[in-house]
Amino acid sequence: GCCPQRDPLWPDLTVHQHLEVYAAVRGMGKEDAAVNINRIAKALDLQKHLKTPVRRLSAGEARKLGFVLSVLGDPTVMLWDEPSLGMDLKGQRRMWKVIQTAVRGKERAAILSTQYLEEAAAVCDRVAVLVSGQLRYIGSLGDLKSKFGISYHLEVKTTDAGQSDALHAEILRLFPHAARQERTTSLLIYKVPMEDALPLSQSFSKLEAAKQNFRLEEYSLSLHTLQQVFVDLTRDPEEHDLDAASDGAVEWRPLHP
Repeated sequence: GCCPQRDPLWPDLTVHQHLEVYAAVRGMGKEDAAVNINRIAKALDLQKHLKTPVRRLSAGEARKLGFVLSVLGDPTVMLWDEPSLGMDLKGQRRMWKVIQTAVRGKERAAILSTQYLEEAAAVCDRVAVLVSGQLRYIGSLGDLKSKFGISYHLEVKTTDAGQSDALHAEILRLFPHAARQERTTSLLIYKVPMEDALPLSQSFSKLEAAKQNFRLEEYSLSLHTLQQVFVDLTRDPEEHDLDAASDGAVEWRPLHP
């Protein structure tokens, strides 16, 4: 079963006609096809669209149909290329349940590509992270977070853009191994190693003092989420620390352990 990014659908056929055609191609009898079509249409909330021509479906509903066609008939191998693209959150969660049911306790294999680690965490046993065609990581999500996510995410928003260089120097004084990940006119984002951030009580005391001295609008210090780990891995193949030269040009500096 395959769900490519561009849904292989006929615009003038209805949802039900698509399901009947694919069921026949998979060798399902009429009675079995009727039972399976009803079951999977209910699971993805497609019953009310069964008589609707594909051209009248929303992007999310068309995506649901493309996904349903890939699992109809219980194939042993399934390939999904960003199957939840265009779906609302409720539709995504329904799809995840169908995926879990399709592979749980069965001799089935599936490969899913996605940009959302929440989706990978919901349905995948193992993950692989590709950056510009290079495999950066393969393993479990738990190992991914323990290897790359043992750090804190610091965001500092200033009301005075002219103080950004001085503020950067102060952040490095407070957290010597902090790596600046992003810089805009008013926002600075850092990756702070856990050893610099602990104990948290001292970190927040330091940030409160900096808030007064540099007239910060706000700041936040939080554990790196899986999505932030993914963004870090895909930002640059060398896990670079973004910094800015004094003349305003951007330069990339490699992070060191």
